[in-house]
Amino acid sequence: MSEIDLKSYIRDIPDYPKKGILFHDITPLIKNPRAFKYTIDKIGDQISDVDLDYIVGIDARGFIFASALSYKLDKGVILVRKPGKLPFDTLEASYELEYGTDKLEMHKDEVSPGDKVLIADDLLATGGTAKAAGELIEKSGGEIAGYYFLIELTELKGSDKLNPHNIWSTIKFPF
Repeated sequence: MSEIDLKSYIRDIPDYPKKGILFHDITPLIKNPRAFKYTIDKIGDQISDVDLDYIVGIDARGFIFASALSYKLDKGVILVRKPGKLPFDTLEASYELEYGTDKLEMHKDEVSPGDKVLIADDLLATGGTAKAAGELIEKSGGEIAGYYFLIELTELKGSDKLNPHNIWSTIKFPF
């Protein structure tokens, strides 16, 4: 497949969800079948040799990438959700966003000791959300095989919070 300029499929929305935030809207990319397939194929090729058992999708846009990558790589999907969205016993981790604080939950029985897990989300900003998801995996005895993000905002240095794990991102925005 020929190269595609994926940044051209990202719509920037100033002052969303609050003043001072530049939101990178991925809906044009996932709406376009050629761009979305290219994205999944590209990252699937990058991580095809990574030893992993499951792919975690972080609520909500991470579900999109975790599901598509799981299909491509023949791996199961585990959901990490916002509080109150999972029906069974959960583990919880708190984190800070660039615009507030929140929590994530995962079913207690989703990850077993020794399971190797790739964590997927749409955006790496400050790294708080991804780090919290990683904490849930480690609380369960699982191992973090790495992190995948469609977009990485490099100036915010979120990857520093995720060291020493591997990080793959398809689009990097220095701003």
